[in-house]
Amino acid sequence: MGKKRKHSETTQAVAQPKKEEAAPERPARTLLGWKDKNQVEDDSPIFRNKEKLLVTCSRRINYRYRHLMLNLVTLLPHCKKDNKVESKETKGATLNELVELKNCSSCLFFECRKHKDLYLWMAKCPNGPSVKFLVSAVHTMEELKLTGNHLQGSRPILTFSANFEKDAHWKLLKEMLLQIFETPKDHRKAKPFHDHVFVFSIVDDHIWFRNYQISAHHNESDKLPRGGLDKMTLIEVGPRFCLNPIKIFGGSFGGPTLYENPLYVSPNQVLANIFSIYIYNFPSFPLTI
Repeated sequence: MGKKRKHSETTQAVAQPKKEEAAPERPARTLLGWKDKNQVEDDSPIFRNKEKLLVTCSRRINYRYRHLMLNLVTLLPHCKKDNKVESKETKGATLNELVELKNCSSCLFFECRKHKDLYLWMAKCPNGPSVKFLVSAVHTMEELKLTGNHLQGSRPILTFSANFEKDAHWKLLKEMLLQIFETPKDHRKAKPFHDHVFVFSIVDDHIWFRNYQISAHHNESDKLPRGGLDKMTLIEVGPRFCLNPIKIFGGSFGGPTLYENPLYVSPNQVLANIFSIYIYNFPSFPLTI
């Protein structure tokens, strides 16, 4: 008959290391992938452009100006369109609250007065600055019927004329145009290539906007070399418009005046001058509006 085991031997044989009941802890996930604990953090974080643009208009806007706003919405994949806003004295507070609710950082507000005069507010929210423009020479894509055509959602190349560097207010406007019209990198609605150009040029103290398609005629066997600009052509797509800066404010939709255009003449004053010339030259003719 075999010997009995001691109690200590039985406890040692039964006692086994228990398996871990809890699952191993997963590493933290970031926008650039999984982050390991042992990974050394870099002091210089990667910059991500999270610019979002809110595009809206005032009530009683003209059909042509509404089509211009819709053209810009199709050209800017990082924008959000909202309902019409009542054009009152308190529109600044209303728009700032609306921009915050939409989680945006910039705003384009098309304000129409007397069904014919279009003003464009371009603002960085909520701290500013903001610019008020008078928009003229408006031509939409539908009425131009140009032959250019580029892919919707592709990233544009922004070009500026050399006279944007001559004065401080032009430099400020250039920086605002860059931040608002430039499509953020790796945006979910944007395509990762460039096939059109936004051109901003200053002529007679006005900013003229043009949109061109980059066209390159080549076959699969005869591809263009890198930097072969002589074989590329620009075809206008549209829309067209002209911006006349009125005032630059330090805040969002208001605040201290940083710049005021001394050459600006309001549309009401232009109309009054036309009527006075008409009455002076033709005093006997009846004047009808």
